[in-house]
Amino acid sequence: MTVHLIKPPQDAQDAPASEASSTRPERRRARYRRIAKAALADERVRTAGRLAVRHSSYMIGGTKIAARRIWDGRTASRYERMIRAAEAAGLMDEVKEWEQRAAAYRSARHTRRMQMLQAAVQLPKALGLALVSGFGVLMLLGILLAWGTGDPHAVLAPAEIVVELVRWVALIGGIVWGPFLLAAPWIGLAAVWTIGQQRHTAPQWALPVQARDLGAAITPSLVVVAFRDLGISPLRKAIDAMSDGAAALLSPIKIAGCGVELDVHLPSGVSTEEIQARRRKLAENLNRHEHEVFITIPPSPRTVRLWIADSGALDEPIGPSPLVLDDEMTADYYTGAAPWGQNLRGDAVPVSVKQRHILLTGLSNQGKTASLRALAIWLALDPTVDFYIADLKGVGDWRGFDGLAQLLIQGPTDDHVAQATDMVEWGVDEMQTRIALLEESGATDGVTREMARTDPRFRPIVIIVDEAQVAYGCGAKSDDGRPYGGSRATSRYFQAVKRIHDQGRAVNVTIWEGTQDPTDENLPKRSREGNHIRGSLVLGTESQAKMALGEAPVDAGAAPHKLRRGLDKGTLVVAGEGIPMEAGQASVTVRTHFISGEDALAVLERAKQLRDGVATIHQLEVVAPVDHLADLAAVVGRESRVRTTEVLHRLKTRRHDVYEHWTGARLKALLAEWDEEPGKLDGYPVVKLESIERALERRAEQLAEAQ
Repeated sequence: MTVHLIKPPQDAQDAPASEASSTRPERRRARYRRIAKAALADERVRTAGRLAVRHSSYMIGGTKIAARRIWDGRTASRYERMIRAAEAAGLMDEVKEWEQRAAAYRSARHTRRMQMLQAAVQLPKALGLALVSGFGVLMLLGILLAWGTGDPHAVLAPAEIVVELVRWVALIGGIVWGPFLLAAPWIGLAAVWTIGQQRHTAPQWALPVQARDLGAAITPSLVVVAFRDLGISPLRKAIDAMSDGAAALLSPIKIAGCGVELDVHLPSGVSTEEIQARRRKLAENLNRHEHEVFITIPPSPRTVRLWIADSGALDEPIGPSPLVLDDEMTADYYTGAAPWGQNLRGDAVPVSVKQRHILLTGLSNQGKTASLRALAIWLALDPTVDFYIADLKGVGDWRGFDGLAQLLIQGPTDDHVAQATDMVEWGVDEMQTRIALLEESGATDGVTREMARTDPRFRPIVIIVDEAQVAYGCGAKSDDGRPYGGSRATSRYFQAVKRIHDQGRAVNVTIWEGTQDPTDENLPKRSREGNHIRGSLVLGTESQAKMALGEAPVDAGAAPHKLRRGLDKGTLVVAGEGIPMEAGQASVTVRTHFISGEDALAVLERAKQLRDGVATIHQLEVVAPVDHLADLAAVVGRESRVRTTEVLHRLKTRRHDVYEHWTGARLKALLAEWDEEPGKLDGYPVVKLESIERALERRAEQLAEAQ
């Protein structure tokens, strides 16, 4: 039986071989990558690498230093360098002095060179004279020796001794010269290694821990080198091309608290954004940690302002609050300022809360409640201020305001959110009542300090909602079907906050909110942008920072997302009104004073003694919400148009307690909430039935969508 072997096609034979040959290098490279990665992860390999880099850097750096010293000693480069530095600093007297020294050095060098030329001409004559004189002296000594000994051969004895001495010197030199030639390179390497080791010419990461200089003084040369090594090509080329060592880029370095401050004017082709994006590298080039270097944008174009902390200074506490230290301290809502903390320069940061809405945000457990509570504790020392507080965490952080606040709600449930919503809506009603009273009073300067202190109807009201994200995220609905949370027009809490933001400050009704982890869901855009003071503790991302503070401050250098979680507790980046800032500055970093629970109780006890006694309510009496739109539809009936004055009269007749202070402006605002407005008939403003019907339809559609 014959067996025939069928040879596969040539393509079938070549394909596996070609595939195998093409995958072998890839597998080999992958294997090398795994080996390299494992080696780099081994501490022993990294230690060996640091040793190799350290000692090679010592020799290279030592060689450069030795060469520089020799060059400086043989040329006038040292004087030229000093002259350029003095010119850059504007020290013209020193420029003249160094020019004189350089001229004296060149003159002395010229004299030495001329003397050397003359010595070369006179050297043969001098050598001949020295040989003849030396030979004569030896012969004279030989003659004296022969005369004294009576031996004529002694005449040549001194010359023979000199010849023998020369022979021994040559013999010893011949023996030593070879080993010396072999040892000379090693002696030179040891010398330059010693110089490099003494000057720490190795990179900081390769130096021993005890030799690393992490707190070096900030000098102009250090700043210039730090910017040159940022990896920005136009910046490096511009610095290298500057004859003054790039000193013209820098402003004077000024002491600023626990650090220094300076402005750096960037050359053409380099943007401030590029510098901000390299904050960490810049900090490391300055021998600092990232959190110890802050970059802001001053009004000058193409300029960055650096504040550089002393090494480790930001890890030190700033001390107790003046509220704790001063038992006699009081507060004034109109003219005073809360001692909140210190800025990075170590200066006190007072905060004016007069008629300002406040928003503080940040990640959990970073000091948000303590920072917000510190402002309220100071303001509690003004007995004319009323507090309405909802703590939606409910762990006792605000318990000290029991007996001081008019209303204190504590708890995280939907019922507590409902109570908080009723409280804020009460604030809206109170605001509207005050607006009507202010119109009746005829006051032209708003609610003055005198009015607030003498008329209880205009006392400052501060509504505080801590952990406000619980309210914004609540999905529960009230009896009328409207949700408490959310960011739509049907959200009761959101709409109430928005209305207070719109008009509350004018009549001393303000709201302060503290919230965690800002997003569009738990802190609507319209709500966060209605605040006058916006502060943020550490956050996770730059997008969150922009939500917390706004885009402009973050673009100008505000960076709460660069703070260290757990290490920078109580440190806030603040933007807005009421807080001192330098001209052109968009934000300020504040290290707030921490007031412990025990110290807070002590200060609040003093605040209670300034008041007649407040019976704190722990649950707001729930009143069925007034449906203004339904009341408006009821009084208009089926009439197509009714004069505004008549509508107001009918509303007051229907519910005098609710509509007593309503005006045409308030009625117009109600219709505007549903994108409607009053019409006109014969020159008189009127309310149209069709406008009311469209508003009711829109509200019904929104309620249906919410369900």
